[in-house]
Amino acid sequence: MTSPALPSESDAAVLEAVATGIPSALSDLGHLVRIPGMAWPAFDQTQLERSADAVATLARDTGVFDEVRVLRAAIPGTDEHGQPAVLATRAARNGKPTILLYAHHDVQPPGDDALWETPPFEPTVRDGRLYGRGAADDKAGIMAHIGAIRAVSSVLGDDLDLGIAMFIEGEEEYGSRSFAQFLADNKDALRADAIVVADSGNWDSVTPGLTVSLRGNARFTMKVRTLDHASHSGMFGGAVPDAMMATVRLLSTLWNADGSVAVEGMTSREAETPEYAEATLRDEAGLLPGTMPIGDGTILSRIWNKPSVTVIGIDATSVSAASNTLLPEVTVVISARVAPGQTGQEAYDALERHLRAHAPFGAELSFSDVDLGNPFLVDTSGWAVSLTRDAMRDGYGVAPVDLGVGGSIPFIADLVREFPDAQILVTGVEDPHSRAHSPNESLHLDTFRHAVATEALLLARMNAVEL
Repeated sequence: MTSPALPSESDAAVLEAVATGIPSALSDLGHLVRIPGMAWPAFDQTQLERSADAVATLARDTGVFDEVRVLRAAIPGTDEHGQPAVLATRAARNGKPTILLYAHHDVQPPGDDALWETPPFEPTVRDGRLYGRGAADDKAGIMAHIGAIRAVSSVLGDDLDLGIAMFIEGEEEYGSRSFAQFLADNKDALRADAIVVADSGNWDSVTPGLTVSLRGNARFTMKVRTLDHASHSGMFGGAVPDAMMATVRLLSTLWNADGSVAVEGMTSREAETPEYAEATLRDEAGLLPGTMPIGDGTILSRIWNKPSVTVIGIDATSVSAASNTLLPEVTVVISARVAPGQTGQEAYDALERHLRAHAPFGAELSFSDVDLGNPFLVDTSGWAVSLTRDAMRDGYGVAPVDLGVGGSIPFIADLVREFPDAQILVTGVEDPHSRAHSPNESLHLDTFRHAVATEALLLARMNAVEL
C-alpha cells in the first residue's frame, strides 16, 4: 500500500470547494433538524420515514453513488423490524480503497420545551452556533459526510475512484436494536478498508479530536421489594423497613466517600491523559459553584479510564401524591460506564453481585431490561489513522488530540466483529458546549466547517492511496 501526498494545489481546490458548499450544507442541515425523527414508539414514526427519505435524497443528489436505498432490518428475537436506515454505495475502481461513512438521523426527544431558549425543531443561529435537536448529534455528522462528498466529487470528477459506502442509521438513540442484523444482511455492501464513525466530539471548539478509546456501558432496571403491600407509616414505621429506605441504603454502597465506584470487580485502565483543569470541567459540565467534583486521579482519567455508576431513573410515589405510607417496592434504572479493558457483561455481573450482597434488611431484588455494550480501543498504527490525523491538522489548522470519551458507542463492537480488518476512525462535529441530549443542543459553526474540510481532505487523499 502506498499513499502519495496530495499536491498542495489539490488541497487548495478541495478546501475552496468545501468553503463554497458550506451555505448549502447548513441549509440542508436546517431542513433535517426540522424533522422530529425519534425512534421511541411513543413518537410519530412517520417522521423517521420522512427523515430517512430526506437523507436518501441528499445522497442521490450528490451524483456519486451507484445505488441508494432505504432499508430496515429485523430485530433479533422479535417479529419486529428496526427503523429505516439509508444505505448508499459506490464501488471502488482502479485498485482504490473503500471507506464506510456512518452517522445516524434519529434524535433524542426534546424533553421539556420550556427549557429551550428557542423551539427544539426550529433551527436557530445565534452567537456562532446552530441550535436545535439533532443539530450536533448527529445530523451534522450526516451533513459532514454529504458536504465532503460534494466537495471532493466537484474537484476530482471522473478521477474519483474511491469506493464509498454511507450508512445512516435510524435508531442509534434507541439502542441500535437492529444494527447487528443490518450489518449481517448488508455485509458485502458495507465492507470497507476504513470506517468513519462521525458520532463523537472534539477537544474544544478549535482543536480537533480523534477518539481512540470509548467506555462501555451496562444499563439495567432493579426492583427493590420489602413488603407485599403498602402499610401505614405511623402504625409500622420504625419496625418495618420500607422499600425506599432499603433502596437508598443499597444505592449508597455503590460509591466510596469521594464518589468513586466502590463495586468490587469493576476495573480501571491505566493510561496517561492530557492536562484538563477543574475550571474547564466546571464550565463544560455546568457544575454549580458549591458542588465539588467526584472521584480520584486526574479528571480525564475519571471520565475516560475509570468506571462510573449513575442512577438515571426512579419509580416511586411522586411528591404530589405522597401519603404517610411505607412503600412496598421501588424501581430504579442504573447506568454504568465501563472502563476499557473490561466487557459490559463482566461489569454487569460485578454490579449484580455487589447489589445482591449488600441488600439491606433482606430486601428482595429483581433485575430486568439489561443492556450491555463493550468498550473500544482504536489501533492507532494503521495508515488510515495517519491520513486522518493529517487531514484534521490541515482541515482545522491545528494538530489533533487523541481523545478518550466517557460515553459509549456499543455498536462499534458489531463493526469490529463483522469487519475485523477495517480501520475504525471515530470522529465528530461536537465540541464540549454542544449539549447533546440536553435542552439547547447546538453546533459550533466553525467546528462544522472544519469537520467538513477534514473529511473532504481525507476522502481526496484516500483516493490517492494504492492498495
